[in-house]
Amino acid sequence: MTTITTSERGRLPVLTKNAGFQRRMAEDWGVPDRAPRLAAGLSASTAGHRDRLSAEWPGATLVVSAGGAMLRNDDEFFPFRADSDFLWLTGCPSPDAVLVMYPGGAGHDSVLYLSEPIVAGDPDYVSGRERSELWMGGAPTLREWSEALAVEVRGLGSLAGDLGVARTSALYSAGRPTAASGLPVELHARGAAELGRSISELRVVKDDWEIQQLREAVDATVEGFEAVASELRRASEDGGERWLQGTFDRIARTRGNTTGYRTIVAAGEHAPVLHWTRNDGPIRDGDLLLLDAGVETRTFYTSDVTRTFPINGGFTAAQRQVHDLVQAAHEAGMDAVRPGNTFTGFHHAAMAVIAQGLHDWDLLGVSVDEALSEQGQHHRRYLICGIGHHLGLDVHDCSKARHEHYNGAELAPGMALTVEPGLYFHAHDQSVPPELRGIGVRIEDDLVVTATGADNLSAALPRDATGLENWVRGLQ
Repeated sequence: MTTITTSERGRLPVLTKNAGFQRRMAEDWGVPDRAPRLAAGLSASTAGHRDRLSAEWPGATLVVSAGGAMLRNDDEFFPFRADSDFLWLTGCPSPDAVLVMYPGGAGHDSVLYLSEPIVAGDPDYVSGRERSELWMGGAPTLREWSEALAVEVRGLGSLAGDLGVARTSALYSAGRPTAASGLPVELHARGAAELGRSISELRVVKDDWEIQQLREAVDATVEGFEAVASELRRASEDGGERWLQGTFDRIARTRGNTTGYRTIVAAGEHAPVLHWTRNDGPIRDGDLLLLDAGVETRTFYTSDVTRTFPINGGFTAAQRQVHDLVQAAHEAGMDAVRPGNTFTGFHHAAMAVIAQGLHDWDLLGVSVDEALSEQGQHHRRYLICGIGHHLGLDVHDCSKARHEHYNGAELAPGMALTVEPGLYFHAHDQSVPPELRGIGVRIEDDLVVTATGADNLSAALPRDATGLENWVRGLQ
């Protein structure tokens, strides 16, 4: 007779390893679908990334970990997403995985170490809730992963032994290793900052395949924005910001993997709050809606787009005044995105327009030159964030790069970035006239630097006030 016990990890009943039951569970199973679902061109792109990293680290053993699922509560985990450096080098979405690049020949020999699925006939087929195909569905074998990713793949069980045989003092590690991977903690600590920084700097310039992934992410995001605008009336009746978040997030999940970051649906006086991710307020006639959202593709590249538009399809005079100034700053910033200009050039171009506009509205209290100086920055009261950032596998991509490779670098073809000026007049800010309080506006587009300028990937969405009014009305 099969007995029932209480799981050590929860209150769900699990079956013990009764010998007769185990024999029965090992019989009469076919083969489930185990094919990896990967985008065409991924393995060629990641191989190129490994070649570039190899050239930067001759003779060193490089270890990059994927990380593992984080506990949400009790025995429930957050959805897993692999470390971006690991994805850039492998494209493999598996938890606990580790890439090791061993020095060999003229460069490196790469080996990917993965957990093997628990299949019918294995002792833990019934009890192995985290990796068993009985619980989790069909999973690729090591051979199938190897063929799909065009890299040698071995089981995680051989990782420690393989590294022990390597015996190299020039060993560097990055990513997020887990206990399940078997990597010693002290190993991960070696050279983590140096290797992570190196990968981040290599990720600054995207290859053609990566740019295509960003295009697809933006196209899906445009669809999500249109879906949100079409639901404004429904959200104003019931559901509010929550309904609109659910609308965009549904598009993100069906057209891609998920959202690239927490969706911001900020209506009315919430719009000036830079990171309004509570999304629990009402949608009211006469207010503006600031929507900052991005779809992450199934290859894990993300977009990051913002538009601010009137819920009822018409800007008030004060709302349009603020929007027009932000748009002028946005156009100035985008015009400065071209090869040879510095990365901070578009930031300064946009800020100059903002400072001049605030001066014209008598809100600076100092001259424009003083406001723009390091000692001034008075305009930053209403714009405390930067004007843009790199974009890619992370919404704030390449964040570990050194200054000379990021803010201090010249723009070059293949760089992907956002331009996102804004003005944020909080409802309780008594330094501005009452008619401006509670108005927040941001415009954000995703650009790729080309040989002659920049390609605006999100140009399908209107930016000017009249265009946005017509867009909202047309979707009702």
